[in-house]
Amino acid sequence: MHDPDEAPAPLDHLTQRGAPDAAAYADRAGTLSYAALDRAVGQLAAVLRGAGLETGERVASWLGKTRLACLLPLAAARAGLVHVPINPLLKHGQAAHILADSGARLLLSGAGRLATLEAGDLPGGCMAVDEAEIAARLDAADALPPGDAAPDALAAILYTSGSTGRPKGVMLSHANLWLGAVSVARYLKLVADDRTLCVLPLSFDYGQNQLLSTWAAGACAIPLDYLTPRDVIRAVERFAITTLAGVPPLWIQLAEAEWPEASATGLRRLTNSGGRLPVPLVRRLRALFPAAHLYSMYGLTEAFRSSYLDPALIDAHPDAVGGAIPFAELMVVRADGSPAADGEPGELVHAGPLVAQGYWNDPERTAQRFRPAPAHSAYGGTAVWSGDTMMRGADGLLRFVGRDDEMIKTAGNRVSPTEIEEAAIASGAVAEAVAIGVPDERLGQAIVIVARAAAGVEDGEARLAAHLKRELPGFMQPRALHWREELPRNPNGKLDRAAIRREVMA
Repeated sequence: MHDPDEAPAPLDHLTQRGAPDAAAYADRAGTLSYAALDRAVGQLAAVLRGAGLETGERVASWLGKTRLACLLPLAAARAGLVHVPINPLLKHGQAAHILADSGARLLLSGAGRLATLEAGDLPGGCMAVDEAEIAARLDAADALPPGDAAPDALAAILYTSGSTGRPKGVMLSHANLWLGAVSVARYLKLVADDRTLCVLPLSFDYGQNQLLSTWAAGACAIPLDYLTPRDVIRAVERFAITTLAGVPPLWIQLAEAEWPEASATGLRRLTNSGGRLPVPLVRRLRALFPAAHLYSMYGLTEAFRSSYLDPALIDAHPDAVGGAIPFAELMVVRADGSPAADGEPGELVHAGPLVAQGYWNDPERTAQRFRPAPAHSAYGGTAVWSGDTMMRGADGLLRFVGRDDEMIKTAGNRVSPTEIEEAAIASGAVAEAVAIGVPDERLGQAIVIVARAAAGVEDGEARLAAHLKRELPGFMQPRALHWREELPRNPNGKLDRAAIRREVMA
């Protein structure tokens, strides 16, 4: 295994992180050793180059978690190409936007999705190929050897979900992805006998890193497309999974499910990003998985991942997201860029080698988000100004306050929707909740809660109202409560706040 402090290498060199005969990948079709993974990546890279693509051109994938989809991040890198994964839950029009915006020359997908494409969906010069056709060529291909890409060479463009506007393509270099993989493998303490169940979309930075960090540790990745929480539980049992990553809506579902004791106690670590875990859910997960370390994390695609909380602290500080991950520098700053004091809210600024290269073909939005680091930064250079409000406590731990564009301004107060949502969940009356501000002539904005009721609760509205009245000040009380059987989610499984807001405002 390589020293984790080494300089970044070409991304496809992750195939060399494990022992040649150790398991690197497993699915229903069988297991690939690290030697077999390296060979398969080289063969797929050769097929891609054989399609006539030149160095730096974009190859898009619109796939579920097939074996080909899992190999593509490394194979595209080995072929000198730029990988553009498209979430398989997106429809043809959304895929068409990503294809056109990225200038993709090749689209790999399954026959079913390709059949949904309409005239004009494929940009000029872009070929659409069934993944089965590519897979059929692999055995006859001579594998390309590991590549020699420069650390700052573009390796991938990951598109944000677009729930709050036109999707942006975040440009990630070999160094960004390599160091991100090594960083996560290090702080999660992944080891060679770990087995990661990859349930999140591979088009999601957190989802793709399930593969990359596992391979950085020389461990085994097992992809899963699931329909129900029970599918996840069965896979944990079947593959003796030790590591499971999720976003809050998935953890809620898994916490509500019945787990065989052997499966629950076999998990070594649970990781969460994409939203803060409500404190009651933290307590439930800790009780359900007593042997597992629970990692609460915060990240943004523009810098991949920023912070994590040491699992030893989560019982005492369940509301915190901890401190900087390896290779990251985090600063909480005032509007003038000076350091915020402990206990003072400020914007989170992320500097260091995990900072992406900007937004593809979008200099205006790049200039808004990627700006010179504050004067007191140790790394300097370009930093990501997140737009997220954080606060560093006297204990040194970061706590998420809210996004600037989601903060509710009511009666002269700035209110974090997260605080209201957590209070609602703590009532026991709701399983999930989203708080939004709606225009109000007197208040500026009035607070509305959209919620899914907790199972088995009959007096939910009265119980919730009493709890909020007891726990929150008057200016944070909601004007209205809307019950829903299900809340909209975006393609990455997160609650879709933009869709909820549009529904309430309609």
